[in-house]
Amino acid sequence: MQMPPPDAGVMSRRQAITDALRQALPGAVIDDPAETRAYECDALSAYRCAPLAVVLPRTTDEVSRLLRLCHDLRVPVVPRGAGTSLAGGSMPTADAVVIGLSRMTDVLEIAPGDRLIRVQAGRTNLSVSGAVDGLGFFYAPDPSSQLACAIGGNIAMNSGGAHCLKYGVTTNNLLGVTVVLMDGSVVELGGPMGEGPGLDLLGVVCGSEGQLGIVTEATLRILPKPAGARPALIGFDAAETAGACVAAIIRAGIIPVAIEFMDAPCIKATEAFSGAGYPDCEALLIVEVEGTPPEIDEQLTLIRDIATTFDPVEFRESRSDDESARIWKGRKSAFGAMGSMGDYICLDGTIPVTALPTVLSGIGDLSRQYGLAVSNVFHAGDGNMHPLIIYDANTPGDLDRAEALGADILRLCVKVGGCLTGEHGVGIEKRDLMSEQFDPADLEAQMLVKDAFDPHWLLNAAKVFPLNVSAPRRERRLNRPADAA
Repeated sequence: MQMPPPDAGVMSRRQAITDALRQALPGAVIDDPAETRAYECDALSAYRCAPLAVVLPRTTDEVSRLLRLCHDLRVPVVPRGAGTSLAGGSMPTADAVVIGLSRMTDVLEIAPGDRLIRVQAGRTNLSVSGAVDGLGFFYAPDPSSQLACAIGGNIAMNSGGAHCLKYGVTTNNLLGVTVVLMDGSVVELGGPMGEGPGLDLLGVVCGSEGQLGIVTEATLRILPKPAGARPALIGFDAAETAGACVAAIIRAGIIPVAIEFMDAPCIKATEAFSGAGYPDCEALLIVEVEGTPPEIDEQLTLIRDIATTFDPVEFRESRSDDESARIWKGRKSAFGAMGSMGDYICLDGTIPVTALPTVLSGIGDLSRQYGLAVSNVFHAGDGNMHPLIIYDANTPGDLDRAEALGADILRLCVKVGGCLTGEHGVGIEKRDLMSEQFDPADLEAQMLVKDAFDPHWLLNAAKVFPLNVSAPRRERRLNRPADAA
């Protein structure tokens, strides 16, 4: 994956820049090469680059101070939450300063009456629900990495998770943010009641992948915990049949809280890893519903009736908290378990639910064409697919072949009316595929938004937009002030 060369002017001022950072924020700067290696990649670990320096602020004011300094010195900045991005969204360049949010974990306010919580953006997703669990509330978006991923990164990528079918993704649960712009300006968007009159700038920032500013605080919607929830596990003898069953459930007007899909390779890997007790089949669905006991029974009866028309090899309805935990255990550990099969690239394309059988069949054809195994585990209810392409990093050419296969899978998603990403973002992984979904006028409109927020293109500038398209704008950083350090 090509990245632009580092700015020679910035690299020649490396010591002066790190000295200025230390003066601005003593005790928070990392520039020892042995220590910056921890920040050279995110979860797309096939690509790595050590940054010029890393800074770990604790407050919005400190982030403002750092961005103002980097703006004045024309130094590129890469925002970083927990580094769980699967698209290279927080991979640095050699001339960039990484501003990490890992020390910004405070709960700033909990208002159960208004159904909101305000937190610093470095707080982990799961710990947000943990902070309000005793009050009878929870935070709905639940990415698979929720134990580690940061709220700031969730906002940057508009993350979802297994329960987004019913509750929506981050943007549907985000009420407001404090965001620091590249020149150090601090802006408040939205608030307890969400976005007010005028332009929906909160919606623009959510999903902007660190292109427009750094979110330092977030006001999130919390919801009362449901009376109860119960999953069912449904096994099928073909992946396409499982996909057709998903479409039938949605078509019937039933909205489960989650519908998760796993194919045979993933089932085998997760079963060996977690011992969840999954059946030996070609594909399975985990369908969870919630409500009062009678509501749960009614919904699962309807789902059983629909599934029966597809001749499932097994329909297992949970009858206890322990059984529910076991059903979810394998799915929640799937991405870790898949590592036992080899190196892999995890894609993130979204398609219409009715296209699931067609796309699953097409992925199988492409897998055979490229001679690389592909395993599928994804949020089937909203068509957010996560094909995992298995390759050997030690075999010359395998990574290139995996990337080419991934590009063709994403092209297939776009072809059937879907899009390049649902929750992982574009980052560097899909950057050069943007023209498959957007024409030049669309890309120009998007880049004009970045121009308005970050005129010198210093924030995460090698991401999202194809390099050949964004090159003239990225070169603006070369126009440094005469008194630059």
